[in-house]
Amino acid sequence: MLKNRFATLFGGLAIAAAMSVSAQAADPKSEVVADGLDNPSGVAVQPGTGHVFIASHAGVHRLDPKTGKLTAEVTGYPDPTDIYGKGPKYAIGPLGLSFLDQNTLVVGGGSRIDGEELVRIFTVGNEAAAAPQREDAAARTLGPIPASDQSVKGEGNFYGVVATAEGIFVTCNGDDTKGWVAKATVKDGKVGKLKLTIATKEATEVDAPGPIAVTKSGKGVMVGQIGEVTVPGDSLITIYSAAGKMQKNLTIGLNDIAGIAWSPAGKLFATDFSWVDATQGGLFSVSLGMKDAKAATTKKLLSLDKPTGIAFDAEGNAYIAVFGTVSEGSDKPAGQILKVSGL
Repeated sequence: MLKNRFATLFGGLAIAAAMSVSAQAADPKSEVVADGLDNPSGVAVQPGTGHVFIASHAGVHRLDPKTGKLTAEVTGYPDPTDIYGKGPKYAIGPLGLSFLDQNTLVVGGGSRIDGEELVRIFTVGNEAAAAPQREDAAARTLGPIPASDQSVKGEGNFYGVVATAEGIFVTCNGDDTKGWVAKATVKDGKVGKLKLTIATKEATEVDAPGPIAVTKSGKGVMVGQIGEVTVPGDSLITIYSAAGKMQKNLTIGLNDIAGIAWSPAGKLFATDFSWVDATQGGLFSVSLGMKDAKAATTKKLLSLDKPTGIAFDAEGNAYIAVFGTVSEGSDKPAGQILKVSGL
């Protein structure tokens, strides 16, 4: 189980445009584009439409940024859903999101127990449907990954999902001694079986693989290792080849990395949930350094209240999910989606 914590890659822009983005990076602007969400986690932007898909305790939502309309896209996840936390405890539903193509959405589950969790693949339109799909009506289901000699309890809490030319990669948090990333190959449009591929805890000696993205080259994957929620500054960013060989392992100084994403200008950004001290959480720019670097350099751009997933649209706007803090005496969920420009 996730130890109580917690990507769309774009090509580079012209040099002049990249310089312009860099000049604005010191003054990002943030606005709330959706609120009242219950613990939103994964975020993905639909290619072609720019619609923002959001996973939360209630299911998967679609936000049309042009109209501001928020609609339910997938519902019917099991209830009661999974609970995790040390100190604060949070109810979760689906977690990671990624588009395989414009109309194929991959969703990592988080609402079932370890060994029974599923990855669902849905066909979605370019506009909101008249009624949401049911989770069990998915076009394809991957998993479960039951208990075995590779995973003592079986796998669950599929927090990070990313689709690459090599296949679909999913971070798992079932067997904490392994910290698995699972992979389903994609060939000729057909998705294979979900198989345990990279034991990140064994490779890094740090717990809890969380967010995942493709590398800048598009040939490998980048995993955010969340670490222990009670230990500050232990998060990592680790780069693996498509075959699962570690290529770089970097300390980053963040408490609980919860999201990573590349901007259209080829810059890397991360969110820090910062369980140990929520006032330290926020949005950070990340520089991976030279080839032989042992540490990444981060710069805090915005303070945010328990941020999770992040994804960019084609114009360079970041969409970030935040859990927020419920006001005393309120029964309204505090989760929001922020649109951050000027990065």
